[in-house]
Amino acid sequence: MHGLSRINLSRWGLREWAMTAVAFVVFCVAVLAAGRGIASGAMGEVLRVRFGGDAQHTRVVVDLDRTARGQVIQSGDDGRVVVSLAGVIPERGLTGAGMGLVRGWRVAGAGAASRVELDLATSAEIERRFLLPPGDGIAHYRYVIDLKATGRAPTSPPGRPEPRVPSRPAERPLIFIDAGHGGHDPGASGAESRESAVTLAAALALKQELERTGRYRVRLTRESDAYVALYRRVAIARQADADLFISLHADAGADPATRGASVYTLSEQGAGRAVREFTRGENWHRSLNLPGRDPSVDRILLDMTQRATQNRSAQLARTLLGELESADHPMLRRSHRDAGLAVLLAPDVPAVLLEMGFITNPEDERLLNDGRARRRLMRAVAEGIDRYFREPAGALQMASTGGASGQP
Repeated sequence: MHGLSRINLSRWGLREWAMTAVAFVVFCVAVLAAGRGIASGAMGEVLRVRFGGDAQHTRVVVDLDRTARGQVIQSGDDGRVVVSLAGVIPERGLTGAGMGLVRGWRVAGAGAASRVELDLATSAEIERRFLLPPGDGIAHYRYVIDLKATGRAPTSPPGRPEPRVPSRPAERPLIFIDAGHGGHDPGASGAESRESAVTLAAALALKQELERTGRYRVRLTRESDAYVALYRRVAIARQADADLFISLHADAGADPATRGASVYTLSEQGAGRAVREFTRGENWHRSLNLPGRDPSVDRILLDMTQRATQNRSAQLARTLLGELESADHPMLRRSHRDAGLAVLLAPDVPAVLLEMGFITNPEDERLLNDGRARRRLMRAVAEGIDRYFREPAGALQMASTGGASGQP
């Protein structure tokens, strides 16, 4: 209307003005009608479904070529999660095997919407869901569903058999033991011993204790007085798909009266450093087995993976400290500590660093070099690792990432 108000009607005949006005109205009606036709007739499409995370927290990403509004139909109590996405339909039925908390999935058209059906491998519930618009070089929309385990056994509704997806035989967990220092890096010195020799003897003893159970595969980052770079130790474990990494060390202090064991896990500052290290190159997502098609989603999956790893590491630290205390091993007053140590930086391998005692304390040094005391200590460590792997799934809690859980 602001444009018309500036028109000098004296320069127009009334007839010409009326015809122009009618044409303008007809044009607007045509545009609105076309818009209504597009809105009512054209539908978006479900492009694909992707997964990330683990058996505690699993992220489901539904790629869409236009926006959609989600509604929860089933929330997981009966072994299924069903979400309706209005405004998009699959070109054809989509189905496949899932991962983590999802055993299998399918997407089917339901009128002017799609039904995303997730058959659960174990009891789970929706933690949050949201819509990501195009951005950061991504041309399509992404509807994200975050699931978390509840620790209860899933149930199937009456009349519907439980879906079964073939699974590969379970493999024994692979544990990497890292004997600290070695070669030209002897570590700390006591009155009668060097840290590198003490850690190697302990690593060999722990390997023997773990292998004796028959439940684990065990490898060492070094088996002799050799030097292995810190980042190489982590890389070896990651390349082998290790399930756990434990680095053995002997502490040192200025006060010879200070003694006792402690366990280190990765600090928040170290976690930030780890993310920067792993996202430095172009193909960083490949080293973490991420999809690699959507950088923003891959970064989210990396954050989820790292949070899960940090929580598992903390759980391992607690079980180790509990077993060491039960074995009456001397402990520092604040025995669970955190730091940004290089051997703890892997974002996808739970890791701890065990300071077995102070080599600068005469009594601790004696225990570290005594064969019987060493076996007793490593037996307690092995029992802590054993307990860690026996923990029920619900015992490992991932830190909340926040965010709205309402309708996207």
